[in-house]
Amino acid sequence: MDFTFTEEQQAAAEAARGVFAGVAPDGVPSPALVPGAVAEDIDRPLWSRLASGDLLSLTLSPEHGGAGLDPVALCLVLRESARVLARVPLLETCAVATALQRYGEPSLAAELLPRVGRGELVLTVGANGRSGHEPAERAVTARPETAAGTTALTTPPAEAGAGDARTGGTDAGWVLDGTQTAVPWAQAADWIAVPAHTPEGRTVIALISSDQDGVTLAEQVSTNGERLAEVRLESVRVTGRALMDRPGAWAWLRALLTTGTCALALGLGEAVLAMTSEYTGKREQFGFPVATFQSVAVQAADRYIDLRAMEATLWQAAWRISTGADGTLPAEGDIAVAKIWASDGIRRVVQTAQHLHGGFGADTDYPLHRFHAWAKQIELSLGPAAAHEEALGELLASHLLG
Repeated sequence: MDFTFTEEQQAAAEAARGVFAGVAPDGVPSPALVPGAVAEDIDRPLWSRLASGDLLSLTLSPEHGGAGLDPVALCLVLRESARVLARVPLLETCAVATALQRYGEPSLAAELLPRVGRGELVLTVGANGRSGHEPAERAVTARPETAAGTTALTTPPAEAGAGDARTGGTDAGWVLDGTQTAVPWAQAADWIAVPAHTPEGRTVIALISSDQDGVTLAEQVSTNGERLAEVRLESVRVTGRALMDRPGAWAWLRALLTTGTCALALGLGEAVLAMTSEYTGKREQFGFPVATFQSVAVQAADRYIDLRAMEATLWQAAWRISTGADGTLPAEGDIAVAKIWASDGIRRVVQTAQHLHGGFGADTDYPLHRFHAWAKQIELSLGPAAAHEEALGELLASHLLG
C-alpha cells in the first residue's frame, strides 16, 4: 500500500481548501437554539462555488465533463468540507452520480451527469431503511410492471424541457412501495436514489423525484440541525431506464457512502483538535497555559492517536474501493474497520474537546458545540461502531485467514 497522494488528488484537496476558505461554521443559527432545521435549503452559493471549482464532477469521467478521479480524491475534498461544517450534500451527490456512471443506463448518465457537474442538479440517497437499524434495501420493494402501465423517468417540472424524458418511455417499468427514513436534504434534491429489493431478492437502485405521484416527504431534522425527510413511496412508478439493476450496484454505493462518512469524521476531528490546541494554549491557570499540564497533554495526545488511526483506516478503505485490490478480507472488512474507528474516534475527540474547554465549550456563541452535534450525526450515520463490529465479525467468521 502506498498512501502517497497523486498530484491530481493533491490538486483536488488544494482546490477544496480554496472553496471552503470563506465558509463559517456558525453561518446559520445554532441547532441548540432553534426548534427545527437551522436552514430551509442547502448553502446554494457554496454549491455554485463547488461547481465552478469542478469539485462536483471530480469523480465523473471526461465524457461527462469530469476529472475522472477516484474515491480517494473525493474523500480528500470531503475531509476539507467537514472542517467548516459545509451544509451541502456533497457526499450524497457525488456518490450517487458516480454510481449512476458505473451502473446506470448510459443515455441517462449522459443526460444527467453533466448537469450534476455544473451544479444544476442535486442528488441524495436513502440509505437508512425504515428505522436506521436495518438494511436499507429491505425497506422498499420494487416489482416489475408491464410497459402499458408505466410512466417514464420524469424530470422535475422546473427542469423539464427539450430532450427530457418526462413522457414517452416504452420500456417495462417498476413499481416502488416502502419508506426510507432520514434522507439528507430530500426537500432540496432533484433526484433521490432509493435502494429496493425485487421479488427475486435482487437489490436495485431507483431514481425518483420528490414531485412524482405517490412520493411523500415527511419533515425530519438531524442532530446537527440539517433537514432530513422520511420518504414514503406508495405505488411509485419508474421505468427500467431509471433503475440501476446491475449486480453490486447498491453494495458499491453504500461502501462509498460509508467511506465518505469516515472522511467527514476525520476532517471534523482534526478541526476540533486544532481548536482545542489553540484554546488550551491560551487558557491559563495558576499562571501557566493549561496545555502545559500533564493531564491535558496526555488527553490531547490520546485524541491525536485516534485521529491518526482514523486516517490510516480511511485511506485503506478508500484505496480498496478505488483500486478493487484483493485482500485477506473483502473490501467490506476494511470499510467496517474504518467506520468503527471513525464512530468511536470522533466521539472521543469531541468529548475530550468539551472537557478541556470546560463551560466555554457549551457556549452557543462559540462553535465547538456545533462540531459536537455534527460529530454525533456522523458517528451514527450508516451504522454506529457496534453495527460495523458485528459485520466485521461475520466477515471474519466466513473467511479463513491464512
